[in-house]
Amino acid sequence: MTGTILTLNAGSSSLKFALFEIDSNSGLHPGSSGQIEDIGASAHFVARKADGCVIDDKRWPGAGPDYAQMIESVIAWAEEHLGGDSLIAVGHRVVHGGPDHDRPQTVTPDLLTALDRLVPLAPLHEPHNIAPMRAIARARPDLPQIACFDTAFHHDMPRLATRLAIPLRYETEGIRRYGFHGLSYEYIAGKLRELAPALSKGRVIVAHLGNGASLCAMKDGRSVDTTMGFSALDGLMMGTRCGDLDPGVVLYLLQEHGMTPEAVEKLLYAQSGLLGVSGISGDMRALLASSDLRAREAIALFVFRMAREIGALTSSLGGLDGLVFTAGIGEHAPAIRAMVCERLGWLGAKVDPIANTRNDFAIGAPDSRVAIHVIPTNEELMIARHTLEAIAPQSSQ
Repeated sequence: MTGTILTLNAGSSSLKFALFEIDSNSGLHPGSSGQIEDIGASAHFVARKADGCVIDDKRWPGAGPDYAQMIESVIAWAEEHLGGDSLIAVGHRVVHGGPDHDRPQTVTPDLLTALDRLVPLAPLHEPHNIAPMRAIARARPDLPQIACFDTAFHHDMPRLATRLAIPLRYETEGIRRYGFHGLSYEYIAGKLRELAPALSKGRVIVAHLGNGASLCAMKDGRSVDTTMGFSALDGLMMGTRCGDLDPGVVLYLLQEHGMTPEAVEKLLYAQSGLLGVSGISGDMRALLASSDLRAREAIALFVFRMAREIGALTSSLGGLDGLVFTAGIGEHAPAIRAMVCERLGWLGAKVDPIANTRNDFAIGAPDSRVAIHVIPTNEELMIARHTLEAIAPQSSQ
């Protein structure tokens, strides 16, 4: 099979895209990629070659085109950039698959209806994941689309790791722990099997640290517990999200401050986390560069909360053999990695300062009892792989 796969990762105000060329002999090769930022405001389209060189950059005046037109512009750009009919499928990241979707699926009207029912479980993410599917189905009805679910990797977690301590009848509505960032964790599990095969069979915690952040406890490359639960608000403190929060705080805000559910949602998703604590920024890079005491406190709380959650997941695993850092902060913030591991000294975790500063693959000190690694994630490649696997049987018919 030859051709090109387009991957889409849609958010509320941005759309990330990437092209992967299919080689029948050697698999997938990354091509151009880019994103549209500030959708609904002053939309900005930028595309780059695999080497990072900008090949297209434009802005739309005012509010710009609507979301469906943005999708159409990406498809048109891809087809023009590729030439001919070489675009053979589109793969989508879907944040929530609910209790039933445990593997990638071809986008059909029935699947879209099922995903609509999941919107209440991820109201800030799911509608934006679904919108491009419908737009492409209208504009290119013959172009295969594959939905890849961020919850699927955690689907087989032990039942105790999925249960919430509320009446069982609510579980039938889908109120349970799911876990997220699954495409990233699946990619890292595969890279561990390649780079550290012995460790990959052991007890490993992977830290996906970006604007959204979570941890995943793995045994033999499978998820057994994770910090995000029912929603992408849970667990670690994040860029603008609160992470683990006593539900009594929500009741207090509703009852004593008279806040609406919409106001609470905005507070917890967009005004909390690093931004809320520091009052400066939700970007870890800005906080690390700041000498403001509020920035120092936000960093300290982020590290404290992360080390505490690693301790909890170590209990779920029955011990810890390895720790892997990935995503924006995990891959590029040696200071955060060092501070976290310092708090994990009781586990025997110890970084090599030089290797850590260089962002080496192995950053553990020679006498560290826990293997410590930095592995760049690649959710887009994971989506492309799933898409290729899903369409391969179709293409052979």
